[in-house]
Amino acid sequence: MDTVPGRGRSANSWIVGDDEEVIVIDPGTDAAEVLDVVGDREILAIICTHGHAGHCGAALDVARRDEAPVALHPGDRHAWREIHDSPPDIDMEDGGKFEVGGVTLEVMHAPGHSRGSVCLFCEELDVVFTGDVVSETGPVARADGFPNWGRQLDAIGSQVLTLPPETRILPGHGEEFTVATAEKRFDSWVAAGPDRQADGAEVDPE
Repeated sequence: MDTVPGRGRSANSWIVGDDEEVIVIDPGTDAAEVLDVVGDREILAIICTHGHAGHCGAALDVARRDEAPVALHPGDRHAWREIHDSPPDIDMEDGGKFEVGGVTLEVMHAPGHSRGSVCLFCEELDVVFTGDVVSETGPVARADGFPNWGRQLDAIGSQVLTLPPETRILPGHGEEFTVATAEKRFDSWVAAGPDRQADGAEVDPE
């Protein structure tokens, strides 16, 4: 598994697979940088955890090289259309699965940051890719704050904190942490509330 750290408006990009084939999660805004890390491996799919530009701006450019399909939850089609003229190829649903390099990525619908936000759990690697559902500082704010604070907390509780404690959380912004760490911090995030949380939280510049 490889990572392309987010810079500026771009998100962390994650590349899952083996020496032959990969899936790219959140290609960010710099297609050339992602393709450089992919190298000569075949791209089987591009998965966008949600439709904000910093996460999926380069999706079509990365997909074009190998004619790979792009996957997005239909709840974020509106956000996608603000960036791209062509629609994504795959409408993800909760419980959907993608296979690459001997591992499986399971789609978990986790709305709140956006209507179509998803996490991707990989049991074989003991990791969950959370996009902007949660980062090490808590729920990720949007440029307009937390339009659906309660639902985002619900998604963290039901989709992330129910995973094994040792599961590594690989977020859309910032450094990795674990489900156990998130569980310890959750009550403080709730107590801080959306107004105070926005002061210290990761903010997705969209």
